[in-house]
Amino acid sequence: MTANDVTRAVTLARETLETAIELDWHVPAGGLEWSCWETVEHMSDDLFTYAAQLGPSNPSLATHVPFGWQRRREGGPALTIFVDPAEGQPALVKVFEACGTMLAAMVSFVPPGRQSFHSYGPSDVSGFAAMGVVEVLVHMHDVAAGLGLAWSPPDDLCAGALRRLFPAVSSTGEPWPTLLWATGRADLHGQPAQTSWTWDGSPRVMYADPALPS
Repeated sequence: MTANDVTRAVTLARETLETAIELDWHVPAGGLEWSCWETVEHMSDDLFTYAAQLGPSNPSLATHVPFGWQRRREGGPALTIFVDPAEGQPALVKVFEACGTMLAAMVSFVPPGRQSFHSYGPSDVSGFAAMGVVEVLVHMHDVAAGLGLAWSPPDDLCAGALRRLFPAVSSTGEPWPTLLWATGRADLHGQPAQTSWTWDGSPRVMYADPALPS
């Protein structure tokens, strides 16, 4: 996936969030133990973290870039990116958009073959772009459920995320319900929602070494 995919997912989410600025974001986000506010912070943090993982010229494949992090409460998300609640929901949306822009810029800037650490296994630039897209799409589903919002992202964006991160999942069904099933959020054609899941962000393309003759 590409920087344009990241930007598109973030823009759609921002536009949806902006329709709910006056609602209470401290209610639970769908089936999560986090509030909607915490979930948007988590989305922002993921986007920032994926950008950070691609930043070093020689990234580690064994550990994260060592930014500090903390939990604001027991059971809350572990975060590097926080927003002062006194700043309100418009500020949180700005931080979310800014973090999405950071990831899109990094995906556009760094060599496409750069690989870096993720807890599910090392990934490349397109993998980190796809991770950002999936985090936004599925966590906006959680937030939308908590706030009573409509959220149904475009088929092509969902299908691209499935192809990149869930290659073993059948692509014959509707992409959005399939992505929700693949991330443990919905039943699918009689198959119950998964209680345990992961994605496969391993590099998909062999990149040519510029030092070697073509």
